[in-house]
Amino acid sequence: MTDRLLVLVRHGQSEWNLKNLFTGWRDVDITDKGVEEAKLAGRKLKAQGLAFDIAFTSSLRRAQRTLDLILDEMGQSGIPIHRDPALNERDYGDLVGMNKDDARAKWGEEQVLKWRRSYDIQPPGGESLKDTVARALPYYVQEILPCVLRGERTIVSAHGNSLRALVMVLERLSPEGILKRELATGVPIVYRLNADATVASKLDLAA
Repeated sequence: MTDRLLVLVRHGQSEWNLKNLFTGWRDVDITDKGVEEAKLAGRKLKAQGLAFDIAFTSSLRRAQRTLDLILDEMGQSGIPIHRDPALNERDYGDLVGMNKDDARAKWGEEQVLKWRRSYDIQPPGGESLKDTVARALPYYVQEILPCVLRGERTIVSAHGNSLRALVMVLERLSPEGILKRELATGVPIVYRLNADATVASKLDLAA
């Protein structure tokens, strides 16, 4: 039987996660805690008896480094890794680099909440979640999914919002439903897919 394995993991805590800043496409690194989260993710995946044939990540350092640490922990550093900006975090435009509390003081709690938690409202100069889905989803369908369906055991290390695009399809969530779906840093979600690309099983390794 073909093992159609797909693991999604959000990068470990980044320097700007820690400082409560809007990060978007800014290329910041992960913190010491983020390093530990990534290593723990690798140990958890190894404990499940999992191994990978191929990996995908964004063009941003925090996702790439998380992936490298996971694979290193699993003794799998040699597998092919595809890096693509289609998997980058949502671009927050003019909010990038701004403290979230400062943004609320400037534009108001309600407006900032709309930018962060609406599906199709863009922050100034940036992307909505709908825009992020529009670039991440075709990449998943064209590049990642065919590997999974061929039986290539696949891991994707990316970002909260680009991964939401994939989770939205995998878990058949509405635009409203995906907004409520939180993805913790450094926590792998293990999916096994049916031949028609629907989810056969899901295991969240948060515990």
